[in-house]
Amino acid sequence: MLTEYIRAALEEAEYEIIQDEEPYYGVIPSLQGVWATGKTLEECRRNLKEVLEEWLVIKLRQGLPIPSIGQYRIEEPERLEIES
Repeated sequence: MLTEYIRAALEEAEYEIIQDEEPYYGVIPSLQGVWATGKTLEECRRNLKEVLEEWLVIKLRQGLPIPSIGQYRIEEPERLEIES
């Protein structure tokens, strides 16, 4: 499910050329803060995927909600409390 979520999110990515040392800029509009740049379009795509993966890890670690992408949804599994 995680792989499908990442693939679907990257399909929503928008790219443009900006005036910068790394002129390719990519963003996933529905995921706040997920953007990257690169010297080539391919580098930008790779960097965007890496940013997305790190963003997901942070969201999961902090227990923050992750927006759905199309039919894909990621939810943190329930934590089991162990009695001592």
